Amino acid sequence: MMRKGCCLVLAAAPGGGKTSISRALLELEPELKLSVSATTRAPRPGEQEGVHYFFRTPEQFMAGVAAGEFLEHASFLDRSYGTPRAPVEAALAAGQDVLFDIEWQGHRLLKAAMPEDVVGIFLLPPSLAELERRLRGRGQDGEAEIARRMEAARTEMAHWDEFDHVLVNEDFATTVAAARAILHAARTRRHRLPWLPDFVAKLLGG
Repeated sequence: MMRKGCCLVLAAAPGGGKTSISRALLELEPELKLSVSATTRAPRPGEQEGVHYFFRTPEQFMAGVAAGEFLEHASFLDRSYGTPRAPVEAALAAGQDVLFDIEWQGHRLLKAAMPEDVVGIFLLPPSLAELERRLRGRGQDGEAEIARRMEAARTEMAHWDEFDHVLVNEDFATTVAAARAILHAARTRRHRLPWLPDFVAKLLGG
């Protein structure tokens, strides 16, 4: 009774908590795997090629776009990101769910490419003041970068209504539980259960 996998998209403003929520979901849901994106940004300390990202030059990235290698691609804060097509399609066919940590542009393109397979969750902060506090708590950015990220956050949050589900990320455990409930419900959608018509026919015929 194999099912078709789904694409679970988590999106949020910078500092909205999607990385922490993503990590929790991956630890709690063994049938969920993280989609590894390609990006033009430089690796951060500890990041590995093919594990965290596929790191590409802008020229390499655009060549991949031209060749149709990406399900979606988008630019954010002067960097490009994209989802390689082949591994996602293979995972869904094998009944594996794929988690996406992408921005609203990527979600829009991914949903256009795979409308029956994408389940979108947008994470909102409880307030702008709390969002700024979280950004400052990282201790990595100066005032100019924080201001830039806050402006990017406003742009990102303006697209909340393009997503199937919206969660206010005030309490971490509550948000994780709600995201898991959405994933579990998505797994039982009729079109993800190709064996179901025959199964029901046998029930009714027997």
